[in-house]
Amino acid sequence: MANFVLLYKGGGELPATPEAQQKAMEAWGVWFGSIGAGVVDSGNPFGPSASIAANGASTNGTNSGYTGYSVIAADDLASAVAKSKNCPILANGGSVDVFETFNIM
Repeated sequence: MANFVLLYKGGGELPATPEAQQKAMEAWGVWFGSIGAGVVDSGNPFGPSASIAANGASTNGTNSGYTGYSVIAADDLASAVAKSKNCPILANGGSVDVFETFNIM
């Protein structure tokens, strides 16, 4: 098994009402439940960001479009992609980028 970082893009704003927020959280819970023990880190949304250049200069407020992340375990990239196809962010117009991670030490 390998770990895969799922980077979320888009997906709309936080639902306006507590009821809609609860429904959204339930959808994420169902999806994470379908992955089961393969959820390594359910992740979090992203807040403000900065970009740092090779010369050390930094720019606040850069926006890569990424809105959050999760980490899952899967047998291979194809399996990680298959597990990601029911991610709730997709239903809200967002997308998921899937990256395999590996240990270098």
